[in-house]
Amino acid sequence: MVKPVLVFGYGNLSRGDDALGPLLLEYVESHCDLEGIEILSDFQLQIEHALDLENRSLVLFVDASVSCVGAFDFAPLKSARDKSYTTHAMSPAAVLDVYQSIKKQTPPPCFLLSIKAEKLELGEALSTQAENNLEQACLFAEQLLQNPDSKVWQQQANNARQLCKEQVPMNPMSARQDSFV
Repeated sequence: MVKPVLVFGYGNLSRGDDALGPLLLEYVESHCDLEGIEILSDFQLQIEHALDLENRSLVLFVDASVSCVGAFDFAPLKSARDKSYTTHAMSPAAVLDVYQSIKKQTPPPCFLLSIKAEKLELGEALSTQAENNLEQACLFAEQLLQNPDSKVWQQQANNARQLCKEQVPMNPMSARQDSFV
């Protein structure tokens, strides 16, 4: 039986801060009720991962990113064919596009939680700043997963977008107080 929520963390544990996606999954496994949540981890997204979206009500992709404004960013995803579909590593939007092409239907609501990374070199340890960013992202993800509702998640994404426009680093504690009542 497929669980309704998929949390897909990807990244390489041997590449410093690139480990942030899989490390967040470890937190989810130990701190969240997994009755309705499936955890999936891989080094990178590939075309086959489109099938993992089938029969889901919500999907959360989690990855490291050097372009985050604050400790993490949270945004809805839309299906888009980009150049990544021709490489061996795909973007989440390209995975959604493959799903739509194969299944001939709109993918489930999908969101991307990007955690700010600094050092992605092979053999590096997790940076101190990335460790702090991961801690904040874990608390945020835990709150999301306690509210597996696409409208709640969309509101969180809207809040995150507003914070980015104001160029104020995201504080998951204030986001939780405002929206997770």
